[in-house]
Amino acid sequence: MVKYAFITGASRGIGAAIAEELAKNGYHLYLTCKNSADLLCRLAAKLEETYSISCTCFVGDISDYHFVSECFSSIQRLDVLINNAGISYVGLLSEMDITDWNRVIGTNLSSSFYTSKLAIPLMLREKSGKIINISSVWGNVGASMEVAYSASKGGLNSFTKALAKELAPSNIQVNAIACGVIDTDMNKCFSAEDMELLKGEIPADRIGTPAEVAHLTLQILQSPSYLTGQIITLDGGWQ
Repeated sequence: MVKYAFITGASRGIGAAIAEELAKNGYHLYLTCKNSADLLCRLAAKLEETYSISCTCFVGDISDYHFVSECFSSIQRLDVLINNAGISYVGLLSEMDITDWNRVIGTNLSSSFYTSKLAIPLMLREKSGKIINISSVWGNVGASMEVAYSASKGGLNSFTKALAKELAPSNIQVNAIACGVIDTDMNKCFSAEDMELLKGEIPADRIGTPAEVAHLTLQILQSPSYLTGQIITLDGGWQ
């Protein structure tokens, strides 16, 4: 049976790795990004040619419900929703601008409400579906200088658990992956020295890769339907 997946923040990093992992396993894809249209289109072309699947690209702000609604207006079937889009803000909360707060919460948390709201009816029609939210260990324990990011991911974790309970009777599973330090552009704000110090705190003694997050994503998609409402930590034993 042909399966369809919608992945937010798919132009690079974790989102691109998940897109490739799912394409490799026969999923047809709907991919979104905000600022990297060329990257997204090149990725889509590569996946279509390599894995003989279809990719539909949407470029816009995932924190804008009208954009999300436009994306879903052309989708007739959906088996998997991956809420991956995320941005960070590093700095003192007292110095954070209100616009930046709303941008972080909108991108990291509200967008998952928008996509889930529109994806659920499609999944209910098939009486099956899986939603995976890409979260962070900071959603579990919080991080100094990253209060907004921590709050958005903590909210996403609670969103995951609550929505899983709501949808379990309909055979729709909702889980999250709480990522530790992953080698993505989000960490470019830190110096090489800072990253080495951070790596020294991780028992696995290395930074995680987007491919590892993608592999775990596929494993969750292939897991028994009894697995739902879980926040699965992938951090090399760090937190």
